[in-house]
Amino acid sequence: MLKPLTFCLLGLIAMPTLAGSVDKSSFGKTSSGEAVDKYTVKNDSGMSIELLTRGATLAAIDVPDRDGKVADVAFGFDTVADYESDKNQYFGHTIGRYGNRITAGKFSLDGKDYELAANNEGNHLHGGVEESFDKVVWDAEPFSGPDGSGVKFSHTSPDGSEGYPGELTAEVTYTLTNDNEVRIEYKATTDKPTVINLTNHAYFNLEGAGADTINDHVLMINADNYTPGSADSIMTTGEIKPVAGTALDFRKPTRIGDRVDEYNDSPELGYDHNLVLNRKGASEGELVTAAVLKDPKSGRTLTVKTTEPGLQFYGGNFLTGQAGKDGQSYAYRSGLCLETQHFPDSPNKQGKEGWPSVVLRPGETYTHTCIYAFGVDK
Repeated sequence: MLKPLTFCLLGLIAMPTLAGSVDKSSFGKTSSGEAVDKYTVKNDSGMSIELLTRGATLAAIDVPDRDGKVADVAFGFDTVADYESDKNQYFGHTIGRYGNRITAGKFSLDGKDYELAANNEGNHLHGGVEESFDKVVWDAEPFSGPDGSGVKFSHTSPDGSEGYPGELTAEVTYTLTNDNEVRIEYKATTDKPTVINLTNHAYFNLEGAGADTINDHVLMINADNYTPGSADSIMTTGEIKPVAGTALDFRKPTRIGDRVDEYNDSPELGYDHNLVLNRKGASEGELVTAAVLKDPKSGRTLTVKTTEPGLQFYGGNFLTGQAGKDGQSYAYRSGLCLETQHFPDSPNKQGKEGWPSVVLRPGETYTHTCIYAFGVDK
């Protein structure tokens, strides 16, 4: 008697489709001999970015215009030596431990006084001078997944580094999606109470890095208020004032150059201000649109989304025409920064109405998400 045949059908297991790719190459060495790696991340939509381990840096953003022509819209350099030189104005770097300024480089926390480097006209700027996050070489871990490809950078800043309390363990993850979004996610923990404000200092010109000016771009900033500086200083006074009636009113799309000269005689020498983003109705950690930038010539657009309370709009007032990537020159006001952040000098403004806390304590996790979404206006 024949036995019946038994069939076993094995279902095919669906594997997730990877979005894009990551390639690693050498970028050279620092002056102290540390190797610096470059990661080139590509998506499936014709866009790519370059990331460097020194400074966890966003070094290039190649994105198509309305006709499909690709150009690099971010400032940077071709060598490590240039990044280490005085030509570099934080181009594309991760900024920390505290982005922006702290008055006189001093603050108090839990009754103890701390003193930091006074590296910007008597104030502390962007984390210090030697071990600030823009200058250290980060560990890197590339990845690819269905949501995009990118690199996770990590760095442990020792207790007392640049004068800051606590050993801070930080991560910065860049993801390039197929929707032409550069998603930057920050995370940090500490073993002692400390202050923190991480951001990215990319300079953009949507016509292409090296184009003559940023002033023909059209900008919208989702902010009804800003934090003014005193009459003789860029440092914040602790006030929050309306943008209405000022040259900082970008609530409707406005050509940048239309009113910038109103600040020529100010301490900022142009646009270099913290805007208080409209977050009414948004929960903590929820993304809101901070700004929309458009270049009429190329049709490229940039939409900035963030979980942060503030946005520093800087119009390139201190660019000097220094030579950048591919022999391009970065002229005065030829690039801008849109830095998502907590407010400048917040360590000295804690408790003031409208000023969110920047204190991180053991057992807590600092998080911050910024999305730079690129598109075209046809």
